[in-house]
Amino acid sequence: MSGRLLVATPRLVDPHFHRTVVLLLDHGPDGALGVVLNRILPVAVDSVLPGWQEVTSSPGGLFQGGPVGLDGAIGVAVGVAVGGGLTTVDPMAGPFGLVDLDSDPDELVGKVDGLRIFAGHAGWSGGQLEEELDERAWFVVDAEPADAYTPEPDTLWRRVLRRQGGELAIVANYPPDISMN
Repeated sequence: MSGRLLVATPRLVDPHFHRTVVLLLDHGPDGALGVVLNRILPVAVDSVLPGWQEVTSSPGGLFQGGPVGLDGAIGVAVGVAVGGGLTTVDPMAGPFGLVDLDSDPDELVGKVDGLRIFAGHAGWSGGQLEEELDERAWFVVDAEPADAYTPEPDTLWRRVLRRQGGELAIVANYPPDISMN
């Protein structure tokens, strides 16, 4: 499932994940790791990682990648250079790669299509994500590269569901509080 999206179903009311879109970066028997793509924080990237603001995709703020490890940062790059000899980016899944945030940010200019910096991440222990999937807490859908650096993260949940068509497109119109439906 690495490289795919976990889209929170309306029944997932945990405030950490309500209406989130998670890019799953790694998934295996020992657990899973991802980043929430649609939770921008009111914090400039440069306030945490000086020099990185100018190379991040618009809107250029820091994103809350999830409730785990909030004192750490993860950089996710998308593009043709991911896995193509760029030493500052480790390929993860498909067009997505992890950025070495100790490197010179200027090394990425013109070499990736998009870049986001996340404070924290979403993590699941072995079997935990599978249990949540069995409980129908998440829809699993294909990611488009631009999902990871969309200029409109606030509308990503609805847009991802709408492009699926059928019943998922209908779910995109659910009110934030499903008891109001």
